[in-house]
Amino acid sequence: MDNSNTPIIEAKNVWKEYGDHVVLERLNLKVMQGDFISILGTSGCGKSTFLNMLLGTQAPSRGELLLDGKPLSSEPGPERGIVFQKYSVFPHMTALQNVMVADEFEMSKVLGKVWGSSKGELKDRAMAQLERLGLTQAANKYPAEMSGGMQQRLAIAQALMKKPRILLLDEPFGALDPGIRKDMHVLINDIWQEQNLTIFMITHDLHEGFKLGSRLWVFDKPRFDPQEPDRYGSQVTFDIPLNASGQEDIIASLQAKEQKEVA
Repeated sequence: MDNSNTPIIEAKNVWKEYGDHVVLERLNLKVMQGDFISILGTSGCGKSTFLNMLLGTQAPSRGELLLDGKPLSSEPGPERGIVFQKYSVFPHMTALQNVMVADEFEMSKVLGKVWGSSKGELKDRAMAQLERLGLTQAANKYPAEMSGGMQQRLAIAQALMKKPRILLLDEPFGALDPGIRKDMHVLINDIWQEQNLTIFMITHDLHEGFKLGSRLWVFDKPRFDPQEPDRYGSQVTFDIPLNASGQEDIIASLQAKEQKEVA
């Protein structure tokens, strides 16, 4: 963990509104380098909106979102990588080409064409990423020839290629079978520890949320007006260190709330 007193991410009174629809309100949060935040909440509570603001594809309506104490860029940057639930890889490219493509594009803007030693160095780095993710044998395969778990590992290799400091995971394991999902939990935990990444992971699985990471956030509306449901937005109503005692009681409380909402 970074010993700096400056949070890597800080939200200062952040709101997100679409016209009269308030999605998020009064977010005041600090995240230190190396934190792994698991994020829970019902559908439509603003989890993905918050992740998109961290990525830079959306901006706060009010307040400040800071990276290292400075306003977060309004565009995605190399310090932030993202993995979605649906395998966000290019179907017409091999695994190796998928991992190389972003860097190849950036280099081509400077060099005009990537070839020779530059191309070789890029290929070596891409192969090292595939090896770390257990995909060496799949380097020349297309996504359609790969299992769901392999495609998701490929998406993670893509996201890590630029050596981001922050990794954003939007329900990355939701479409995977339980056995593969378990393996992915081990993999992402190992990567987090090895690279000292700061991770934000959205999940709908309570036990996954409590199993992975160092902190758990629950997004919910502390205020609700049935006559005007869009009047109030969600906040982080729980911020729980994952080594805290009493987790089973918290899980039971959240499960009861979830069942009540479904009913």
